[in-house]
Order: sequence, then structure tokens, then C-alpha cells
Amino acid sequence: MSDRHALVITGGPSTTKTADLPTADLVVAVNGGAEHATLLGLVPDLVVGDLDSISVEALAVLAQSESAVEQHPTDKDETDLELALASVAALGVTSVTIVTTAAGRPDHALANLLIAASDRWAELDVNLLVDSSRAWVVRHQLEFSAPIGSVVSLISVGGPATGISTSGLRWPLSDESLGPDVGRGVSNEVSQPGVKVTVGGGTLLVIAP
Repeated sequence: MSDRHALVITGGPSTTKTADLPTADLVVAVNGGAEHATLLGLVPDLVVGDLDSISVEALAVLAQSESAVEQHPTDKDETDLELALASVAALGVTSVTIVTTAAGRPDHALANLLIAASDRWAELDVNLLVDSSRAWVVRHQLEFSAPIGSVVSLISVGGPATGISTSGLRWPLSDESLGPDVGRGVSNEVSQPGVKVTVGGGTLLVIAP
């Protein structure tokens, strides 16, 4: 299977510049994210959600475009982001960048991070742009560049993460474990421009605020 990348834009993100966004084979707007996609100069290939936070004007624009619309009931058990990720996975996408926000609704921010790290999307390579922060869901290996001295946090989700080793951080880990109920991985610092994190088992959220 060839690599296919999806950009998933949720409702309420900060005004991210298009230059900051990766190129994508598929642009998916989550409910009100359709309006944010328009502000970013993007035309969604797919809009998913209950459409309760999309203006009449935006719906009219979508109707004139080639955007597919997958509408769901307002009363439902899944969030719109869960529905969007399920649709993306079904379309054979291999990696996803979620554009979201932590502003104003900490419950939504936490839920989005945990949803992104769910084992349901274990076959997807998932990362997030959260306002001015970056986050990655790591099950095997991650390499990224960051300014020396910048903060990086490693947070286990869904249970303990084991076999964790890092390089490029001030306080390295070598074949160690982190549980979801401890803060040892929080507020590490970049000591070299290139950072590498490997995980033997479980799932880590690696967050660069």
C-alpha cells in the first residue's frame, strides 16, 4: 500500500498558517472545521459530523464544491473526530495530521488527544498540531527536530509504555517504562537538535508545547 496522508481539521482550531500544514492527499473537515479549512484556503474533500456548528453560508459553499458530506445525528455516542478518523481509516489512509485546539475547552482537548492515541487507529501514523504545539502518537519510533532547550513531554496513555529509550533529551531513558499515572516523562528538555524516541510496547504521547 502506498503512503497516503490525511489532514483532519477539527472545529475551533487557532489560525494555523497553511505554510505550517503538511501536504495531504485528503483534507477532512470535522464539523465546524469546514469553516476553518476555508479560512486556511483549503477545500475539504470530506466533511464529517452532525453539522451543528457550520453556518448556512458555509453549507452553501460546500454544496457548490465537490466536497463529500457525511452527516451524522446530533445525538450519538461518538465524537465527530472519532467518526472522521473511522472514515479516514476506511479510505486507506496511512498517516494523519489532526489540527485542533486546547483553547477554551480542556475537556475537548484531552478527549482529542486520547482519541488520537486510541488503539482503534493503531495502523495509522498519527500526529497533531494543537495551537502552537506539536504532538505525536508513538507506538514504535519517532524522530523529530526541535530547538535546544525546548520542552518535550512523554506521557503514557492506555496503560504502561515499556522499552522506552530516548536520545537528544537532557534526561534520557534507556529501556525503561512509564505508567499513565506518573509524571516522570513530563518537562524533559531537548539537548540536541535531533530527538529520537523508541517504544517497545504500549503507546506514548510525545508533546512539544
